Amino acid sequence: MRIAVVGATGRIGAKLTRTLLGAGHQVRALSRGGPALDALVEIGADPFIGSFDAGTGDLDRFFHEADAAFLMVKTDWNNIHGHYSEVALRFFDALRHSPVKRAVSLTAMGSGVRGSTGHFQPFYQLDQILNRLSDIDLVHLQAGWFMENLFGFIDPIVEHGRIAWSLGLDVEAPWVATDDIADFAAGQLLDPTGQHRIVHELGADYSMSKIADILSEEIGRPVDYRFIDRNRPEVEQGFLQRFGSLEQWLDDTQTLEALNEGRVRFHDDRPSMPTAMKAFIRASFLPRYRMETKQRSTGPKQFFEWMARDDLATT
Repeated sequence: MRIAVVGATGRIGAKLTRTLLGAGHQVRALSRGGPALDALVEIGADPFIGSFDAGTGDLDRFFHEADAAFLMVKTDWNNIHGHYSEVALRFFDALRHSPVKRAVSLTAMGSGVRGSTGHFQPFYQLDQILNRLSDIDLVHLQAGWFMENLFGFIDPIVEHGRIAWSLGLDVEAPWVATDDIADFAAGQLLDPTGQHRIVHELGADYSMSKIADILSEEIGRPVDYRFIDRNRPEVEQGFLQRFGSLEQWLDDTQTLEALNEGRVRFHDDRPSMPTAMKAFIRASFLPRYRMETKQRSTGPKQFFEWMARDDLATT
């Protein structure tokens, strides 16, 4: 089978490309170039220089001669809403005249929900545009939070022994390891069902209090979870003065409200993923945490660490 992989040198794309090549398939790997692409070429990938995110390269040719395709968008945090629609239209334009008969698209939780859902709203637009490809069987992989995102909590845990965020204490959200996404995508590409439209929700539910408990057990020190009320003026002011724009603040707030209010959530009939949270923390989080404890720096580098500091009262 001939498969075109967008984002072939990223965390998910590289794992997917290696898996497909290992199974004996031809892979056209889209990348802006560099050592990561060179490494894939060495094991048999067909390189294609370009980017749907930037709109560079002869993108109309990328899907030519391909039987199937893997699609993903690199998040542009400075233009998250406009960017996803722009890239989706580039996908649509390049795919509609191609021989591709099956496409697997990495989208996200909440992509089936219309309305003001913050970071999830662009994925709704992505899905809606791709659904216009009437001659292609399309699989939407609605992924939960990446487990790798937990690395952003290392500094506040090292410095303050806590995670501070505005997801409700016992609100469960789905989490999934990126390697599991790549493996599941490979299965969907190589073993099609013949259905025209399929949605798979990927991730297992964990509350932040449960994650804090697992972290405490695995790293050998107490980790507590502090809920931060984003309606507090000093929290908003702290963000705007140090870390981001008003647009980003409002978008983050809508994202967390959509989860806390239950407007964005997963259903029960989802596939089981191999990597459990405890296994991920033990194998991937713990080594990075130990390294960070030896390389402490002064001053909050990110909003998560600023929220976790001792002098930010909880009420």
